[in-house]
Amino acid sequence: MPAVIIVGAQWGDEGKAKVIDLLAERDHYIVRYQGGCNAGHTVVRDGETFKFHLIPSGILYSDKTCIIGPGTVISPEVLEAELQNLAEKKIAMGRLCISPRAHLTLPYHIALDGAKEDSLGEGKIGTTRRGIGPTYEDKVGRIGLRVGDLLLSEEILRSRIQVIADQKNPVLTKAFQLPPIDVEAIMSLCEQYRRIMAPFITDTDEILAQAVEQGENVLLEGAQGTMLDLDHGTYPFVTSSNPTAGGACTGSGLGPKAISRVIGVAKAYTTRVGSGPFPTELFDQAGSHLATVGAEFGTTTGRARRCGWFDAVAMKYSARINGLDGLAITKLDVFDGLEELRLCTGYRNKQTDEVVHSFPSHIEVLEHMEPIYESFPGWQGSVRDVRKFADLPIEAQNFLNRLSQIINVPLSIISVGPERDQTILIEDILPSPKGTSCLVS
Repeated sequence: MPAVIIVGAQWGDEGKAKVIDLLAERDHYIVRYQGGCNAGHTVVRDGETFKFHLIPSGILYSDKTCIIGPGTVISPEVLEAELQNLAEKKIAMGRLCISPRAHLTLPYHIALDGAKEDSLGEGKIGTTRRGIGPTYEDKVGRIGLRVGDLLLSEEILRSRIQVIADQKNPVLTKAFQLPPIDVEAIMSLCEQYRRIMAPFITDTDEILAQAVEQGENVLLEGAQGTMLDLDHGTYPFVTSSNPTAGGACTGSGLGPKAISRVIGVAKAYTTRVGSGPFPTELFDQAGSHLATVGAEFGTTTGRARRCGWFDAVAMKYSARINGLDGLAITKLDVFDGLEELRLCTGYRNKQTDEVVHSFPSHIEVLEHMEPIYESFPGWQGSVRDVRKFADLPIEAQNFLNRLSQIINVPLSIISVGPERDQTILIEDILPSPKGTSCLVS
């Protein structure tokens, strides 16, 4: 049966967790395939808000297996806090599995992240300072510690940490005036980490291979969004991994043939955090409305998100990169009460006056782009109680249909509020148990 990828189609913070929580009801396995605690997923269930940073949001279901895959990087302290929080809410953790191939974020990674960011001055990337980038740097540099290393003998583990210290201490002390790595201190931390993580460490690649072979449903969830992808995003203002659909295979251990569908999640408008060009960014009353009504503050950092109108140019690019089969549009209700909506359908180069409809590969070009908009009338009243597409205000239908037409990807899901049931399901993405359907409209 299918493995479905849920991918952020913008700059992250699109509302993936709600879509994942909705679809996870009929999945057997939910897999987090990249990123670390620099990402935050928020789920509202029966009026209670759950915030996830590492554990897949499918953990709220008692009969699902949740996997943190090999493409992730894990801060054990953050994981422990998340486990404790869920335990306090009587949510069982026995269904959580962690890949031994995932990498560990250690204290020196966090220290380096902050020091490197500070050294950039006005050219700061805008990282969360959670050590994610340095962890991935060590992974690529082949001196990272992996989750499975916690289970090695004391002698082997100490020797690996010593190699890391020998390589990194000159950088820490001389380049950034930071304390050197204390091998014994890291050894002590690893013992704590082993106690936290050992009950969950297992061969997740084998688990998923068997799941696919047995025809069970697998849902793959990424962190951040397409425009923050290390290879395809607005480099260098990107994350350190691949949130795009291609990253789901390498980050989970599933081969491409296991993937049946890719669903892109996007807000009805656009937001981003951190630095970098953002063509549709708003600084007016409409932007204030989106930020305030949309509660646009980061789950992980609490930073205010930059808000702008929906950018269909960036979304067309995202759809191509990910091979999107359907769109899940979230936060449509934030538009309630606005007199006018706008949709960016192209860019105009402010230097050359050239009109373009493709997304530039260099930020130096993107910085000179201004949006070309189509305007749509808004609607009065609330869409939060609507459960069928045909029952939406005609203005909302026109906006969404035009958005889908430009991107050339069909609408699959429309979210009209934060609660799980405040959703319009246009397409039945997953097979239901015993052949039943949960299609709402």
